[in-house]
Amino acid sequence: MHPIPPKLFSFADACSVAQKLRNGGRRIVLTNGCFDIVHAGHVFALESAKKFGDSLWVAMNSDSSVRALKGNTRPIFGERARAYVLSALEAVDGIFIFDGKRLTDEILRFRPDVYVKSGDYSIDTLDTTELRALRTAAVQIQFVPFVSGFSTTAIVEKL
Repeated sequence: MHPIPPKLFSFADACSVAQKLRNGGRRIVLTNGCFDIVHAGHVFALESAKKFGDSLWVAMNSDSSVRALKGNTRPIFGERARAYVLSALEAVDGIFIFDGKRLTDEILRFRPDVYVKSGDYSIDTLDTTELRALRTAAVQIQFVPFVSGFSTTAIVEKL
């Protein structure tokens, strides 16, 4: 039995909470990823992302989504365990799990004020459908510095 991640919301509930926060004048920040083995690079990126607004939300890839992106040997940890670890981070205010390879529909429905990715991405390397959704929803796009030397794939290979 996995403990219930305290900051994990259904997508519908996440949208509702975000809208209430936005109605109260709070800036909603969204980032996303697999977060299979949370490391210093992840923590730095999340803490940096939080600085762009008042409430940081993480769209976390589901187990099936991670498998589709990373292969059948991943994820190392299941989605509830990964969400539990993210819930322990002070910078993270809420988490929702998504099933697809891309976050396009969630961006359009969640409608964050700011979307943040690590510096290993750029406007040119963002997925084009996600970028189109971000522009359609008038979301500000920000990048935080990438911390080199940390990669879940590299950690798995080293082990």
